[in-house]
Amino acid sequence: MKKVKFLGSLGVVSAAALTLVACGKGSNSANTDDSKKASKFPAEVAKKEAKQGGTVKYAIETDSPFTGIFANELYTTKTDFDVASPGNEALFDVDDDYRINDKGPATMKIDRKNNTVTITVKKGVKWSDGKQVVAKDLEYPYEIMANKATKSQRYTSSIASIKGMKEYHDGKAKTISGLEMPDGENGRTIVIHYDELKPGMYNSGNGYFSETAEPYHYLKKVRFSMLESSDQVRKKPLFFGPYKVDKVVRGQSVTWSPNKYYWRGKPKLDKIVCQVVSNNSTSQAIKSQKFDVAAVINSQWKQVKDAKNTNFVAKIPLAYSYLGFKVGKWDAKKGKNVMDSKAKMNNKALRQAIAYAMNLDDVNKKYNSSLTFRIPTLIPAPFGDYFDKNVKGYPYDLKKANEILDKAGYKKKGKWRVQPNGKPLKIKFLAMQGDATKEPIYQNYIQQWHKIGLNVSLYNGRLTEINSFYDKLQNDAPGIDMYMASWSLSSEPSPADLYTEGAPFNFGRVVTPENTKLLKNIDSQKAFDHKYRVEQFHKWQEYMNEQAFVVPTNNSYEITAVNSKLTGYSVKPSDSNQQWFKVAYVK
Repeated sequence: MKKVKFLGSLGVVSAAALTLVACGKGSNSANTDDSKKASKFPAEVAKKEAKQGGTVKYAIETDSPFTGIFANELYTTKTDFDVASPGNEALFDVDDDYRINDKGPATMKIDRKNNTVTITVKKGVKWSDGKQVVAKDLEYPYEIMANKATKSQRYTSSIASIKGMKEYHDGKAKTISGLEMPDGENGRTIVIHYDELKPGMYNSGNGYFSETAEPYHYLKKVRFSMLESSDQVRKKPLFFGPYKVDKVVRGQSVTWSPNKYYWRGKPKLDKIVCQVVSNNSTSQAIKSQKFDVAAVINSQWKQVKDAKNTNFVAKIPLAYSYLGFKVGKWDAKKGKNVMDSKAKMNNKALRQAIAYAMNLDDVNKKYNSSLTFRIPTLIPAPFGDYFDKNVKGYPYDLKKANEILDKAGYKKKGKWRVQPNGKPLKIKFLAMQGDATKEPIYQNYIQQWHKIGLNVSLYNGRLTEINSFYDKLQNDAPGIDMYMASWSLSSEPSPADLYTEGAPFNFGRVVTPENTKLLKNIDSQKAFDHKYRVEQFHKWQEYMNEQAFVVPTNNSYEITAVNSKLTGYSVKPSDSNQQWFKVAYVK
């Protein structure tokens, strides 16, 4: 979040694991030599005979210390997800279409007649302290998500559809009635009861059940209000993946060694070191081979593409960058988004004009070697027929932007336009810090908006540090009119956890009857019919495009530089849950 979150699910991240990122998203419109080259990169390095031993250094690219929240129900940044990846294995393996299979740590059975999902963890799947993962470990994540004291962002309307979740969340019940452990807490099975099942449940990232477990025996004495800050979560977390945490240097590095209880067998590496490196230092770090695995920052591609002893793998991720408009607030008491009909940005014409004024293609060509490319819709092309190829989005058109504003009554008074009611119009734009290209890119967009007479300026006069950025968005800091952010998406394409009335991640606070209706249709019983579900996805994309509450901007090729002495590294979905288990040095 795998839905996103600034994080932005989520390896395979579950919808309950949305992830906010500082990156992009998209369809395929790039056509330069660099983008063509990227599209031909393999998704995995060549398979070669592996040897035992060695240390791999994994670059964690960020200009801020990582928050180090090593609990799937509580973290919100992709950085934390990446840092935890050597040990943080999900319950399910998937195929390359993200469909859950029985090859992973747990199996899943869907019973449409009885409206249940049964999850059974395999015997021998053990925490890094040697304890078997049990039914209570499968149940505990739901308590963490639903208990208000944890302040988890993962309590969504999807998870709340489990019987008894709302009563527990509201403090009216001490247990969640819809979670059954037929063999007791120390068994290996949990049965989840719903009023009705959803068509997306066969895919990872669907958001209706947790795809992770938490070690109840290790966490049970920690109060929910203290969980996020506890040593059990921050310093000495337990995982059942291939590697265990040896040492955490807060915000800077995590050192991992093999989990001797790992259920698939003995990992090949002696050690993995996840180490922070600043965005502006990444290209030099790749060229000097300071790291063995490092994501390529697309604006630095020209500096690294000829790096020696390096293999590149690539994919178009399930992600997107977007421009969002604040049109309401989150009502914490009611647990829902509330739109403000009088909000400055609650005018479709204004939003559309702002979108048309953005010269995305020029920016991508200049700063990102066209490895980042404009996208038209909020459902990425990698989702196949759910993606509506007929939606055109907002290609650059200053003339159209001006015409829309004129027609809507945003008249010019001197240099700047005023609101239709004649009042001055000042727009504050929240933008995130990043590599050295971010400042000129955002200043370019501001200049574009100035060209159509809109008085846009940066929120607080400067770019905002990433942790502060998301804190301000989540808490509806006053004075923010629009913002640019990114989602790393769930592998189940339903947008419900991002854009419903009850979704905390609906940062623009968009709530309309039509949006609610279309999102319900996408996840309705009728939508078990694939053709119907595709139609509803297309209608939703058309509606969101026309309303422009959230304007998708870019996606990017996601390129990773890998030491040529390594084998086993892959970005294929089917390898995501055992990626680090397979990584090894070549003999």
